[in-house]
Amino acid sequence: MDRYLTVADVSESARRLVSRFPGTCRLRRVGASREGRPIEMLSVGHGPHHVLVVARPHPDEPVGGVTALALAERVARGGRPVAATDPALVTWDIVLCLDPDGAALSEGVEEATAGPGHTLGNYYRSAFRPVAAEQPEWAPIVPRHLPESQALFDVIDGLRPFIQCSLHSVEAGGSWTQLTRDLPGLAVPFRTSAAELSIPVQHGTFDALYWENPGPGIHVLPPPEGTGRLAAGSENIGLSTWCAPQRYGGVTAIVEVPMWASDMAGDLSPHPEAAHVLRDLSRLVRDGGEQVTAIFDKARGFLPPAEASAPVRVLEWMADDLYDLVADSWAPLARQAADAPHRLTTSQVCALDVVARRQPLRAAGLLLRLLAASDDAAAPGLHRELDALFTTWCEDFEKSLRLRWVPVAHQVEHHARVVVAAAGSALTALG
Repeated sequence: MDRYLTVADVSESARRLVSRFPGTCRLRRVGASREGRPIEMLSVGHGPHHVLVVARPHPDEPVGGVTALALAERVARGGRPVAATDPALVTWDIVLCLDPDGAALSEGVEEATAGPGHTLGNYYRSAFRPVAAEQPEWAPIVPRHLPESQALFDVIDGLRPFIQCSLHSVEAGGSWTQLTRDLPGLAVPFRTSAAELSIPVQHGTFDALYWENPGPGIHVLPPPEGTGRLAAGSENIGLSTWCAPQRYGGVTAIVEVPMWASDMAGDLSPHPEAAHVLRDLSRLVRDGGEQVTAIFDKARGFLPPAEASAPVRVLEWMADDLYDLVADSWAPLARQAADAPHRLTTSQVCALDVVARRQPLRAAGLLLRLLAASDDAAAPGLHRELDALFTTWCEDFEKSLRLRWVPVAHQVEHHARVVVAAAGSALTALG
């Protein structure tokens, strides 16, 4: 597979799997989105133990649908399975897309990243990520009741999986895995897979910078009272779908794989100018946010109202305080960076660099789409102004982090290997 698949592609492929393996695979609807789109789950095997896989929890992360199908076919084929993929021992329950409404607004991503000449610009012009309160895994933290979240909670309560694996990806950087508790058997296969597929391991991420780190690229969620947190709202993470399997002794693995890799993500050397770079990144995210917001303000009068447009809601959310929230969170890091005990590595700075650059780009990509669709006389001029900024930011992103495209087949293979290894480690822990 050398391209991402749309939600419709994934659903149709799942139906073909059921036809090919009628005694092993079942497909059923487990819920519906806010707009009435079906949430489907493909189950493979008949074992007493359940692995729950969640694909497309974020609509701008399309690799999960392809990985879901790869995992399903691996289990359905049987052959010489490891314990975790033995269909007589383990049933794999795979939610094909948790956010079909968001995926519908991100549907151009698959075509934008297909074929030669992959660029960040193509991706950001097509990608859509909803506000936090409309992200099914994250909304319960707010708290916001979404039918997509409830569908997943119901599946978890019904199946009581010993492990839930959430299939995520990141635009740029390296691969990492976040766990709700440590899985000692995961570190070696995770590291081995990344090395074999030339995917850097991300040593340090924006929201897990100070989490327990039992192995390279492996991060364990701190307890609710822990202070080693960077991401806003994570003190309420226990309300999320990620933590729901804990009710039944289960664990969750959030597996991240990059679309574009930066070898800086795996560089553990102390960054020689971390404090200076962090101050620059704070200014970068603020300045970029202000520039996008200024153009957004000029266009508000002819754009759809927020209540009728998910992209406009994202732009308002980001303009309100998100840029400042991101930049402010780095102030203590910049102060600490010069102290020997707190020196940030090149890898950690790389992770923060990705976050700083992507925030204005996500907003700009959405606004460019809205402006292109408008027939207002002012829209073309605003589009040209924003497009010039957008193009420069994408070029700077690619050059600064020396990005290289990771073939979709490699993204999927790494995703699948890590999920199987995590499931194997969790199954062993069952005794």
